[in-house]
Amino acid sequence: MELVKGSHPGYGHRLTDSFISDFADRISRAGGVPVMLPYDADPVALGDWLSGVLITGGQDMHPSCWGGDESVLSGIDPVVDPSVHDRSRDEFEIALTRVALERQIPLLGVCRGMQVLNVTLGGTLVPDLQVGSIEHLMAVGPLSDGDPEHVVTFDAGTTAQKVFGDRLMTNSWHHQAIDVCGDGLVITGRTDDGVAESVELPGAAVLGVQWHPEWMTAEDGALRWLVDAAGERS
Repeated sequence: MELVKGSHPGYGHRLTDSFISDFADRISRAGGVPVMLPYDADPVALGDWLSGVLITGGQDMHPSCWGGDESVLSGIDPVVDPSVHDRSRDEFEIALTRVALERQIPLLGVCRGMQVLNVTLGGTLVPDLQVGSIEHLMAVGPLSDGDPEHVVTFDAGTTAQKVFGDRLMTNSWHHQAIDVCGDGLVITGRTDDGVAESVELPGAAVLGVQWHPEWMTAEDGALRWLVDAAGERS
């Protein structure tokens, strides 16, 4: 058996946590101290010392979390494709989001994280966006600012407008989207086809974006907003 350089056969049967480093890099560059959290950490205990919370992108939330149609899962084999859903992740991130909201810890939800925020507040999702005039599931890889057709327009006077300006071209890697907003959540940015691209809780340091700021070639301000909001709370 050929081993990957640096590996040891004794670790082959162990579970591991892995993290994409882009978020940590961008948070550090914004002046924050990134902390990676495993799903078996206690969200309530984390709330005692976290100054900000970032819920990142990833796979779809399980439809049972938001009252979606679970029959669509009948053709999906979790053994063949275990990344389709992760119930442990759903439970952890919903609980952590709830703690952040209750304790008024600044919160940024990115892509899936924006949907987690919405579902935590009782909202629902569009299970699969229809193909339309704007491409929301880009074919290009990470580190992209999208294309001129994927432009988000933000409502005046909102946190999103203050952070991103009136309009922003962004990348996009999602096939689901917010349908009905959760309690108190407001859509503050949309693409021209009406898809929600940013949400917030008025009067609170809570922001969700449907794109990936960690993979924008130019920093869009989202992660700096979180670091600044965390600093103000501290």
